[in-house]
Amino acid sequence: MRNFLFVLFALLSISAFSQSKVELKQKITPQNIKTDHTNQIDSLMAKSYERGLFNGNVLVAKNNKIIYQKSFGFTDETKQTALNKKSIFNIGSIAKEFNAVSIMILVERGLLSLDDPISKFNLGLPKWAEKVTIRHLINYASGIPKIESGLSSVTDDDAWKILRSNNTLLFEPGTGYKYDNGNVFLQRRIIEKVTGISFEEFVIKNIIKPLKMTNSVFDPKPGYKNRTSCYDMDNVRCPEMNFISGWLWVDINDLYKWIDAMNHNRLISKKSFQTLLNNPYAKDEGGSLGRYFEKDELQRHNGVSYKFESIFLNDFKNNMTIILVSNNLNKVWDLGHIIHNLILGKEYEIPKKSIYQTIRKESLNDVNKSIETYYLLKKNSEKEYSFENPSELNKLGYELLRLGKMNESIIVFKLATKEFSKDANVFDSLGEAYYTNKQYDLAIESYKKAISLGGTNGNAEKMIEKIEKERGK
Repeated sequence: MRNFLFVLFALLSISAFSQSKVELKQKITPQNIKTDHTNQIDSLMAKSYERGLFNGNVLVAKNNKIIYQKSFGFTDETKQTALNKKSIFNIGSIAKEFNAVSIMILVERGLLSLDDPISKFNLGLPKWAEKVTIRHLINYASGIPKIESGLSSVTDDDAWKILRSNNTLLFEPGTGYKYDNGNVFLQRRIIEKVTGISFEEFVIKNIIKPLKMTNSVFDPKPGYKNRTSCYDMDNVRCPEMNFISGWLWVDINDLYKWIDAMNHNRLISKKSFQTLLNNPYAKDEGGSLGRYFEKDELQRHNGVSYKFESIFLNDFKNNMTIILVSNNLNKVWDLGHIIHNLILGKEYEIPKKSIYQTIRKESLNDVNKSIETYYLLKKNSEKEYSFENPSELNKLGYELLRLGKMNESIIVFKLATKEFSKDANVFDSLGEAYYTNKQYDLAIESYKKAISLGGTNGNAEKMIEKIEKERGK
């Protein structure tokens, strides 16, 4: 009897051990890993929204399947309508991909060559058009005159006037890099010249309809169904300005359809895709499809238009796509990279509350009081706020400088140099504020300090030379 009980106990032990092994295996299945990532991403995004660092839509795909998608926040500054997956956004520079891919579609159809000079298309441009090629345009290596500066409004007619009346190139084609929308404008006009239809019609017929991008529209006016409006941290709506035509607004699912189509060569060949990914003239700058990090097999493209901001990370090696679109310029760039690190199992940190945003409004009214608030928060809530990031104070200093509050900006930049005494950039910024305020001795002192800390890519040296010349007059 004793032997029987021993055998029975042994069998039960083996059974229990086998069951525990099965349970252990279940915990590390891909499905559970996916769920774990989903929970982590959701916690990250919810906390970022709660801290006022993100208002927009996010989508994450792994192995060609969407593993996470959610909306956070509102369609405009009134905060009356919640965002949803059909909300359409201005995606800024990401929309430039559509003209570049349209060019490659025409190349593959034999209707043009990347090495065609743009003079071939009889656009009424100056003689420089004979040495600028389409390849130069898609890689921003053309050197054509700039069509815009700052937030000035530039219509199609304005762009034509600037380009047709300026006989001088910024540099010889192929010898430099200048990211300017004039290159985009001419790509779109060449597409129209070759096809005989508008750029918008070509994209709708050859891209939007084939990919079933059912919620994408060119240049929608305010009030258009599902359209978002951007707004700032004071809940003030962005201005609606005229701009060159041809900007496609999309919802996040249509943007994913686009990226997925490019990844699977549904519109252009793999060779054409690689041509657009790799900029032969400025490898570290990127081209029409954003920046390509060859070693990591990673494509990154971001776009900013007023307070709209979007980014996608297209990780070919790990078959992963991360997309964030926002109508409230904030931490979109950071969050895209954080999600990428999270899924790869790398260390990541949920962004902290912005000290810039927290003391900004008070700084506009009473900068000394805002600095008291800064130190009070640092004493009592240091782990909650981004005190370790010098760009927070730098951003505030420059905002005050732009508003003409020079003494206030100097006070903030001095605080930055005190808090980040080993950071060359903040001393460079203080130097600029002193220079703007015509305090040249102090400006030179700050620039010299920046140089002693490693410099700012030659800017401090140039500014010292500039001040010495102005003094010598």
